[in-house]
Amino acid sequence: MESDSYKTIKNISEGIYKEKGSKFITYAYPVTCEEDIKIKIDKLKKEYYDARHHCYAYMLGADKKTFRANDDGEPSSTAGKPILGQILSSDLTNILIVVVRYFGGTKLGVGGLIQAYKTAAHDAILNAEIIDKTVNDIYDIHFDYLVMNDVMRIIKEEEPLQIDQDFNLTCRITLSIRQSDVEKIIKRFSKIDSVKSEHVRTE
Repeated sequence: MESDSYKTIKNISEGIYKEKGSKFITYAYPVTCEEDIKIKIDKLKKEYYDARHHCYAYMLGADKKTFRANDDGEPSSTAGKPILGQILSSDLTNILIVVVRYFGGTKLGVGGLIQAYKTAAHDAILNAEIIDKTVNDIYDIHFDYLVMNDVMRIIKEEEPLQIDQDFNLTCRITLSIRQSDVEKIIKRFSKIDSVKSEHVRTE
């Protein structure tokens, strides 16, 4: 089974690196989807509209299968790849790192660029708070009011995170369950008459 936990950053962090007049300003963001990434990159491009390059890399998912590196006009593999390399070496995911470059008039060469983008990305990671997160499945648990006590007993014993609830004649509780616990907990619910479990999403 694939791991249901991963490392990411808690909040936005920043970094900076200067070399031969060029300034590299770095932003690292916690992200969960490519739409979110596009919004953040577009916002930085507007804010730093006068910068020459806005290079970035991102990694998504606990399985780390969704990733991209972008050089934004720098020589091939001198910007996005070194940024992605820092994400990989720190074993992070659900992260976007953007490095904004102001050209200082002196060319740094291929080696100098790789080192600059690598160092700038590393600085933002160093300044970030790294946290462990679990991959959770969100379930709606539907049941009759009469079996409320049985349902609540399982929740109390298994301790999934309760997100929402709606108690009427037919009741619903929305739970966030760590993936490695899903099978066991849903199986327990299935043994109670009238209980239906519905998978909503994974996060």
